[in-house]
Amino acid sequence: MLFRPKSKDVDPGERAVWGDLLSLGMVFPIAIALGYFIGRWIGGRLGHREAGQYVGLVWGIATGFWELYKVNAKLNRMESKKQEKPKDEDTRRDV
Repeated sequence: MLFRPKSKDVDPGERAVWGDLLSLGMVFPIAIALGYFIGRWIGGRLGHREAGQYVGLVWGIATGFWELYKVNAKLNRMESKKQEKPKDEDTRRDV
């Protein structure tokens, strides 16, 4: 990386949040597709394929938004912890 921060300045929790944010682009389509096809399969086994696919689709969309909510909550917790730090610690520079 070109602008890699010093290792002592990196918070592991912040890296985890960035990983979660980047994975959301894959979680949404995978959750929706899996929900659709699994719902279609279960609906076909029960004799209502079309109803099953719609229920699975809604379940997949809800799962994607649940993941978005969890990442947002984690990001908010991290931001509130940063705001609780004293001002001197945030503006300190290592020479």
